[in-house]
Amino acid sequence: MTDRYAVIGNPVAHSKSPHIHTLFARQTGQDIHYEAIESPLDGFAATIARLREAGYKGCNVTVPFKFDAFRLCDRTTGRARAAQAVNTLLFQDGEILGDNTDGAGLLADIENNLGCALLFKQVLLLGAGGAAHGVVWPLFNAGPTLTIANRTAEKARQLAEEFSGYGTVTGCGYDALAGRRFDVVINATASGLSDEMPALPEGIFASGALAYDMMYGRETPFMKFAREQGAARVADGLGMLVEQAAEAFFKWREIRPDTHPVLAALRGAT
Repeated sequence: MTDRYAVIGNPVAHSKSPHIHTLFARQTGQDIHYEAIESPLDGFAATIARLREAGYKGCNVTVPFKFDAFRLCDRTTGRARAAQAVNTLLFQDGEILGDNTDGAGLLADIENNLGCALLFKQVLLLGAGGAAHGVVWPLFNAGPTLTIANRTAEKARQLAEEFSGYGTVTGCGYDALAGRRFDVVINATASGLSDEMPALPEGIFASGALAYDMMYGRETPFMKFAREQGAARVADGLGMLVEQAAEAFFKWREIRPDTHPVLAALRGAT
């Protein structure tokens, strides 16, 4: 019998997740059906209840429901609790189990696909919303010196404070970045959705720096800024999308797909 899964968001019609998981299933011989479902903004819990009643085995969660998903879970993984956000749900034994695979996906793309080890690097994370929350703990554990910057400085400081007992993580506003240089700059803001640019000072990219935007599918203002400012490498978030999906697929099916041919297929289609 075919097992059913879905990605839940609003909006969600643009999502590449159904195609990605279809390719994973074909590669690994898994009998699944995966679809995109748009939930009303005030109806996430009802949507999940309906899916469980219909026999779905799990789902991915995207903007703007990751915090709602966390609150809905009966049990969560350590990385979900660190993020206080969930992007992967597993319906099992009458419970909702929650995980967050975003950080693992980001690290896999940066360190494995792009070959950029983060240990001892100066890393700047832009944003303090759901996307940033999902990746701070995995980034921190990779061993860089981590700075979080946000348009509202207090939000960046609050996010950094959550990790202050474990090591050096600092938070600040964009204006405090003037005169500093970073080896890796990761844009976790939603600025690309509205073709806006975070208010970054010039000169933040160190020699050989990687500029990484979690958005994918087009050149964002941040990516354009990075090229103009001399970043050695500029990457979008398509690899992160594929890698976090592979983590979710493994959580559901207990088999890990090979992400490289799937990523290559998606790159070739764009």
